Amino acid sequence: MQMAKTIKKKVVLAFSGGLDTTYCAVYLSKNFDVYAIYVNTGGATKNDILKISSHAKNIGVKSFVSVDVVKNYYSQCVRYLIFGNVLKNNTYPLSVSAERVFQAKAVVDYANKINADAISHGSTGAGNDQIRFDMIFRILAPGKKIIAPIRDLKLSRNDEIEFLKSHRVKMDFQKAKYSINKGLWGTSIGGVETLTSNLPLPESAFPNQLKRNDETKVELEFKRGELIKINGKKFSSVNAILFLQNLCNDYAIGRDMHVGDTVIGIKGRVAFEAGAPMVIIKSHHALEKHTLTKWQLYWKDSLSIWYGNFLHDGNFLDPTMRDIEKFFESTQQNVSGKVFVKLLPYRFIIEGIYSEHDLMSPVFGSYGEMNNAWSGEDAKGFSVIASNQTLIYNKINKKKK
Repeated sequence: MQMAKTIKKKVVLAFSGGLDTTYCAVYLSKNFDVYAIYVNTGGATKNDILKISSHAKNIGVKSFVSVDVVKNYYSQCVRYLIFGNVLKNNTYPLSVSAERVFQAKAVVDYANKINADAISHGSTGAGNDQIRFDMIFRILAPGKKIIAPIRDLKLSRNDEIEFLKSHRVKMDFQKAKYSINKGLWGTSIGGVETLTSNLPLPESAFPNQLKRNDETKVELEFKRGELIKINGKKFSSVNAILFLQNLCNDYAIGRDMHVGDTVIGIKGRVAFEAGAPMVIIKSHHALEKHTLTKWQLYWKDSLSIWYGNFLHDGNFLDPTMRDIEKFFESTQQNVSGKVFVKLLPYRFIIEGIYSEHDLMSPVFGSYGEMNNAWSGEDAKGFSVIASNQTLIYNKINKKKK
């Protein structure tokens, strides 16, 4: 009598091909049919995806698919990070934080499509990604089980390496000592050094090495807050970012170390390389300082901090985010013009801007030199009125001391 074949349950695994997700694929294959999905947010070439696909099949997954979400990622998120000049703790352009939402959404769509029983990710229990993935999964696929082996088994990277070696998995374990996440909006790098408060990453840990020691001048043109041309050549916004990133890579621009508060309440440290995002944000901000009013800039700064923090913590789907995005869009109507940037080894300089909407117009005066729109008597009268309430406060309270 022939025994009935046991049918395994389906699990969809968010798969990058790195150490953590390789461990998950091998570990889960014991009890599940593993459907691996790679979600490209702009960090992989066709050749990269072919290598990831081959690796997935070599370690025994049931199926592998790749999904490209770059255009949606830009239009629904990255453009608002530019509009808001969003830098977490004035340092980090949310390179990984932002893309996780779109990876998680694509994983859910695939899990629903194949009617999977569970969804899995390779996040640890000590970072932000576990929360970001779990929140999106719970909101968009509330009936599916969430499995996070690295977190649930409390595994170190050495534990994972030893497990994979024991299962005869072949991969570059030396390279696997660093967790590298590459996307349209930058690359993050984590390793033993980022677990300390003082050690820098070695040069070799960064994906791009310095290739040029000269300088290059670049002209960036924005239209309503979006980058549309580089050196006079028209690009789609996504391709403009990729083109600029290639220029920055040769100069090793955009490297830094971010220290911040994680969602789970501990301090975290991560290195990153984000040349194009840093140049774009700083250039865009320079253009805004010329084209927006004082109070537009003030409220944008305030809401940008809130928007960035909420996105960082995995709350992208909260409807308040859409409200703030509408405000950001409305502020960009006159943020059009050119920004002149100099690229040098490891750094860049914003040299100036040109815009038809430049509020620094000589028609109304030159700061510190000459005014054309008011008289000296006007200025004296304004000073009297503007200082009056504080003058009264000081006089009354001086008597009471």
